[in-house]
Amino acid sequence: MKITLLGTGTSQGVPIIGCDCETCTSADTKDKRLRSSVLVNHNGFNILIDAGPDLRQQMLAHHVSRLDAILLTHEHNDHIIGMDDIRPFNFRQGMVMPVYGLNRVLDNVKSKFAYIFESYPYPGAPRVICHEISGNGQYEIFPNLFLHTINVMHGSLPILGYRIGNFAYITDASYLDDEAISSLRGLEVLVINALQFRKHYSHFTFEEAVDMAQK
Repeated sequence: MKITLLGTGTSQGVPIIGCDCETCTSADTKDKRLRSSVLVNHNGFNILIDAGPDLRQQMLAHHVSRLDAILLTHEHNDHIIGMDDIRPFNFRQGMVMPVYGLNRVLDNVKSKFAYIFESYPYPGAPRVICHEISGNGQYEIFPNLFLHTINVMHGSLPILGYRIGNFAYITDASYLDDEAISSLRGLEVLVINALQFRKHYSHFTFEEAVDMAQK
């Protein structure tokens, strides 16, 4: 399995437009971060988790020439608004892109990208097939490639984390219950969000993320 962190920034990216703080004016390349997304290559399949506004830039930067599926954690714009940029994969691969998410999230995608889901979409529109999934489930999305979904709370919003083999990806979390924590045991790699050092209502702080990882 190969994991590529395409972006680890906040919803606004880093640096933030117009900000002159120490981080946003830093010359350190670690302070130049695109919106959060990850590419998982496993059993010969490329699986993208979240399709944010930097999707095109991320695909070009990492020379990604194929995508086999997209997993959505939730419906906030920084996780779905790059969906139109999957068109080159549709054209190159001659396939409809499978997209997995909660029913609420898929409905939001259909609302934001209504032109994709029209009865007779225009010829250049992205081609998507939506697959509803739920939390704390297991899905065989490709032969011998199993996806485990994890219930996560993002403030008061229920969202999904994902486990594939011994890798798990948790973004925008502020709370994991005992069942979620149990489903993450035995990992080799855990990616978990840590927004900042001071308390936040809908994201783990750095200390909270470290404590959760240690559990």
